[in-house]
Amino acid sequence: SLMLAKAKEEWEQEIVDKQSEKERYLSERITPLRTSGLSLSQLQDLCRELHEKVEIVDEERYDIEAKCNHNTREIKDLKIKVLDLRGKFKRPPLRRVRVSADAMLRALLGSKHKVSMDLRANLKSVKKEDTEKERPVEVGDWRKNVEAMSGMEGRKKMFDAAKSPTGQ
Repeated sequence: SLMLAKAKEEWEQEIVDKQSEKERYLSERITPLRTSGLSLSQLQDLCRELHEKVEIVDEERYDIEAKCNHNTREIKDLKIKVLDLRGKFKRPPLRRVRVSADAMLRALLGSKHKVSMDLRANLKSVKKEDTEKERPVEVGDWRKNVEAMSGMEGRKKMFDAAKSPTGQ
């Protein structure tokens, strides 16, 4: 809020300075008109002179305005051309680069990187067990197996089979 107040004060001071500069410039360039004591023909001549000066200034203003409009149109056209040129070039597809964790830390930290990050070193080794050796596969007539397991006797056998390994 203090900065805003200070900026507002400076802005108001700048406006006052510009106004005083404008008044000073106009007082130097423009002489005050003395119309008292002039005859009608002298007043008419003075009006014609002022009218000619106004026409000259108006022509200059029109020329400057036309130049300004032309320049702004040219700037717009050039901006459009620049945008078109940017769009015509295709960006090459980026390739994936494999970087190890150590290389990435070295790139980010530079010389500060001393700890190596071998992520696989901390992994626990596990042996794969053959599940086929644990389960003996019985090759036989599947119809006999289905008949033996059907009914209450088959369910009792399944219950006993499930209970026996835990009981031993």
